[in-house]
Order: sequence, then C-alpha cells, then structure tokens
Amino acid sequence: MNPIFTRVSTRQFESRNVESKYIIKILRAAMAAPTATNQQEWEFYITEDREIISRLSQVTPYAKPAANAPVVIVPCYDVNALKVPEMADIDMAIACENILLEAEALGLGAVMLGIAPFEDRMQEVSQILKLPENFRAFMIIPVGYPVNKHPQEDRYEPSKIHVI
Repeated sequence: MNPIFTRVSTRQFESRNVESKYIIKILRAAMAAPTATNQQEWEFYITEDREIISRLSQVTPYAKPAANAPVVIVPCYDVNALKVPEMADIDMAIACENILLEAEALGLGAVMLGIAPFEDRMQEVSQILKLPENFRAFMIIPVGYPVNKHPQEDRYEPSKIHVI
C-alpha cells in the first residue's frame, strides 16, 4: 500500500517503545528530502524522556498528543547553514512529510504539531531542548504505534483541477 494514501494523523499511541531501527529509517527518510540549493539545514532532536515530552506537549494547546507518545522528534534547522533562508520552512516541511510517510510505511503513526513560524513557541521548544543559539525548532512530531487506525479520507476533488 502506498503510504501517501493510507497515512492519517495519529494522536493516540500505545505505550510500547519504538525500535531504534525504525527511528533511524524515519530519519533517513527525512534527510532524503530535497532542499533549496541542497542546503540540508536540518538537525533532528529525538527524545523518549517523559519529562521532556510532557513539557513539549504543553507548548501549545495543540501539542497535547505528544504527551502519550513513546518518542518525539523535533526537526530543527541551523540558521548558519542557510544559503536561501526564505526556503527554510518549505525545506523543513518536506522533511517532516517524509517522516510521516516513513512512519506510516513502518506501521507506526505520527502527527505534525506546528510550532513554526510562531517565535514564542519555537523559543520555548528551543529552551526545553537546550538548543544551540543558531538552531530553530520547527515542529513537534510524536511517533509511536497507533491505538486506532482509521482509513484516510479521499480528498481528491476534480473540481479543483484546472487545465489551461
């Protein structure tokens, strides 16, 4: 099955740990994403620490699903690595999508919990993770085995296609 057509946002996770071999595959997928001028500005922070995960889950009202995840990935970018700063958010979003798709392909679930471009949220995550000054936190992505798996909604809408 193609993970593009089966992936759904997972917000409830089983308590079992995610195998490190799967985390490595997920990170390989993230780093396979294209970037503007091949700048590869990403850095990935991984935590299974319950206290850190709890704090991350409180950064925004929308971050609560992180609280019950066995592992959280926080994609960040290094501002010193940016050749085209205007493209950083797009580059990072593509890497995040690859994380979601690889998690799905491995039988895991994940969800993107947005913090960028909100500076206060990015700053709070940076403080929680003790990021270097030149790093910017981009997203909170809880990953784990889904409690429930529901089918993806078919969003194909021919009326939104315009051939000129």
